[in-house]
Amino acid sequence: MSVFTYDEHNCKLCPKECGANRAERAGACGAGSEMRIAKYYLHPFEEPCISFKKGSGTIFFCGCSLQCVFCQNYEVSRAQRGKVVTPQELADIFKELEDMGAENVSLVTAGQFIPYLVRAFEIYRPKIPVVYNSGGYEKVEALKLIDPYVDIYLPDMKFCSSVLSKRYTGREDYFERADDAIRFMAQKPLKMSEDGKMLSGVIVRHLVMPLCVNDSKTVLRWFKYAMPETAYLSLMSQYTPFGSIDKYPELSRPITSREYDAVLQAAFSLGLGDRLFAQERSSSGEQYIPTWDF
Repeated sequence: MSVFTYDEHNCKLCPKECGANRAERAGACGAGSEMRIAKYYLHPFEEPCISFKKGSGTIFFCGCSLQCVFCQNYEVSRAQRGKVVTPQELADIFKELEDMGAENVSLVTAGQFIPYLVRAFEIYRPKIPVVYNSGGYEKVEALKLIDPYVDIYLPDMKFCSSVLSKRYTGREDYFERADDAIRFMAQKPLKMSEDGKMLSGVIVRHLVMPLCVNDSKTVLRWFKYAMPETAYLSLMSQYTPFGSIDKYPELSRPITSREYDAVLQAAFSLGLGDRLFAQERSSSGEQYIPTWDF
């Protein structure tokens, strides 16, 4: 079986396989030949076992292969801002976050830079867990390149419905690709410290969306039967109207308590309560969207 290699002149890192010559122009993800980040800091608002006591050392990367219309990190996912960093500079950021007391190093939407990340890890391997935070739309072949350096996977499973994924991301194949990717990620063994910090494993996130309760329930059933019992589920209530949603009137409001409670109750009915993170309803709002530094 052939080994996947990255060719910046014909990029096929993500399922879009746009074939861009990233030495000359950006790919469909918005990323060119240089790695760019928008912010890094200690993030206190992740799942308790991720932020833990001192916060997750979160690094936001610019660009995104999925580019959801409702993205709450819109400027970053569209690569409208950010600063260039080399693999050496990224390795230095790993060290800086460690020195700040970070519980882990969390790479947010970094799939478009996987080959650059590998170079950074070859320069410096953090002594704390590494988290790969992803929208779920990934190629397993590309994930295998970064997997030796990842301890914890934190992917989204956004939609099971191809109708919804096409409407909001332009990709009918979202579920098919995310299913393959997350099944691969779920092979990470679960390891927790005695005081409850995650050291290794997978947490699948699902953002409950307006008028999408039925699809959310389908996502829950998928999780129940596709994921190992070592996987955790995080149900998120934080949807905030943002991004490019003028043509999507149904996305102009936060979710209601009734919508979130219906999904939460479905999770308990499926017996998922013992491996479930439920977000507080107060987590919705633009005050929780980071202020970008670069």
